[in-house]
Amino acid sequence: MASKSAHAVVPLIIAVDGRSGAGKTTLAVELAALLRQHHTVSLFHLEDIYPGWDGLAGGMERYVRSVLTPLAAGSPAAWTAWDWTADDDGETRTTLPADIVVVEGVGAACAAARELVDVVVWIEADENLRRTSALERDGDTYAPFWQRWSDQEERWLASDNPAEDADLLVQGHRGSSVPEQLRLALTGLPQCESLMSMERAARRGLTLQVETLERYPDAAGVFQGLYGGSASAAWLDSSAAEDPQGRSRFSILADDGGRFGQLAQHTAGITEVQAGAVTARIAGPFFRWLDGVWGRRAVRRPASYPGPFALGWLGYLGYELKRETGGRTEAAGSIPDASLLFAGRAVVLDRVEGRTHLLTLRDGSSDNDADEWLERARAVVLSPAASPRPARPLPAPRFAVRDSREEYLDKIRDAKAEITDGNSYEVCLTTALTARHEQLDPFAVHLILRGANPAPFASYFAFPGLALASTSPERFLQLDADGGMRAEPIKGTRRRSPDPDEDAALKADLAGSTKDRAENIMIVDLLRNDLSHLALPGSVTVSRLCDIETYATVHQMVSTIDARLRPGSSRAEAVAAAFPAGSMTGAPKISTMAILDRLEGAPRGIYSGAAGYFSLDGAADLAVVIRSLVMEADDGGTRLTLGVGGAITADSDPADEWEEVRTKAFGVLSALGTSFPDEE
Repeated sequence: MASKSAHAVVPLIIAVDGRSGAGKTTLAVELAALLRQHHTVSLFHLEDIYPGWDGLAGGMERYVRSVLTPLAAGSPAAWTAWDWTADDDGETRTTLPADIVVVEGVGAACAAARELVDVVVWIEADENLRRTSALERDGDTYAPFWQRWSDQEERWLASDNPAEDADLLVQGHRGSSVPEQLRLALTGLPQCESLMSMERAARRGLTLQVETLERYPDAAGVFQGLYGGSASAAWLDSSAAEDPQGRSRFSILADDGGRFGQLAQHTAGITEVQAGAVTARIAGPFFRWLDGVWGRRAVRRPASYPGPFALGWLGYLGYELKRETGGRTEAAGSIPDASLLFAGRAVVLDRVEGRTHLLTLRDGSSDNDADEWLERARAVVLSPAASPRPARPLPAPRFAVRDSREEYLDKIRDAKAEITDGNSYEVCLTTALTARHEQLDPFAVHLILRGANPAPFASYFAFPGLALASTSPERFLQLDADGGMRAEPIKGTRRRSPDPDEDAALKADLAGSTKDRAENIMIVDLLRNDLSHLALPGSVTVSRLCDIETYATVHQMVSTIDARLRPGSSRAEAVAAAFPAGSMTGAPKISTMAILDRLEGAPRGIYSGAAGYFSLDGAADLAVVIRSLVMEADDGGTRLTLGVGGAITADSDPADEWEEVRTKAFGVLSALGTSFPDEE
């Protein structure tokens, strides 16, 4: 980042770099033309300053000294152009500062330049494509010198790596839409936020269009028909047909396709946002990034549309994001801390009214891609053949558990000692089961799980190399567009019995359990505190305490806490204030998370985090990631991970707590035709 005088009017300097033939010049020229709609723009090409065919290193030195240094200080840059015909220095030229200066060429983002520029854009392209492109552009002039110049590039890049530090990565030669994708990506960078406010305002000039079809198709068939080939897709399943709380009315299906589609993934302090051929790298906390892209009412829902989702971001927030909310992360996991796709179009199924709503995002311009998608979506929804593909029987995976029974019992005793010493009141201890499968279709696995364990917050997410199939019954946090907040923690579980009398007795036992009620009430108190940080004073209430909900394989004890967000408060901050779910940590949250780090000794990953949507009207609905199977691509096969655990209190019986772990794993394991490792 350049050091600039407080009194000079200085430009935003964008360096567009990449190997020869990657498409830098064309992209820089077209980007400059787009930026001139709202700004003054100067454009500088490094090929005008290289001192001959052996002059890459010398050209970078001249460029930094005579062009970048004065421009970064807000002064005109006078520099000597190279006369390629005379093979010698030529005339003196001047580049004036402007709102934005785009500098383009090999070495534009060299190490010395990166101290002075604001944005680094690196363009990558296949070597054969680069050579063909360069020779088509410069013809016979360049052909004798291609290898000579390419060798200089490789020597430079052997000791410098501008791509690693790039703010924006671009796949070159990917079509006419790339300059606009690049301009949009620039508006998301913190260093461009102020100057590019006009472009950001244009992105907010959006409308939500809804087309309603009088048909309620099979959701699995719709997902398969529309998104079966998508690398990133989401299905918020709401598969529990009988839900007295009314949480299973809507199902949401979407991917990151279309002109508004994006994929955001956060890992260890960097959020990468991919839109088409452009990937932006944004340093900083995840929740700060989320606050920049969500929380303000960007669209309004039509009065005739009853659905809760108005397009926006869908995905998961992994448990390790606790590093931003008071916890620590000692070990790095193998998957991103958060993955979200942006849906500019989606299908919303209304179970109650028997209708389908097709949602598209519009900005006033013609959008042939959206029109074609609507035509395809209508055909899939109205097709009588829209049915789920058969869930083929899978070879039962053999799971291993991270902690043996005795190891887990020792950790329970250790947790109880922490409680006795006054370091915690409740410790939500977890472990993990893992397996490897050679041939596995993640979507087929989800269909099996949803068939065996319908749940109001079931979901399926596919991301590159990763899938999440969840049968979660627990809401983490709901925010409605008007500021209402709701959390519904679960604490207390009994496995169901096929015998009706025994099943009723188990449900009654849970309802009357002093221990389970104590666990639940402790988490209710914790969540009341979490919500109160950004709630209107006096608005936090407990509308349901220690109620019993029944699902296919378990009875659960559930409470409901409601509050109202203070006007003007950050919605992303409200999510962060409650994250991770108190039902997955214990209380007090921060000190107990430290205890859990020591006892568990491994990252939880997606498990114990949250999954759901962040809507463009400011609403959000997130479930706790429990009863969920994480599936990662692993050297030609698939690695499966199932997290399980339970709350430890002062009067916990270690043997009973181990049984609760097995109970919570039963729904997923039995659906897969396998059993808990100690039962084999």
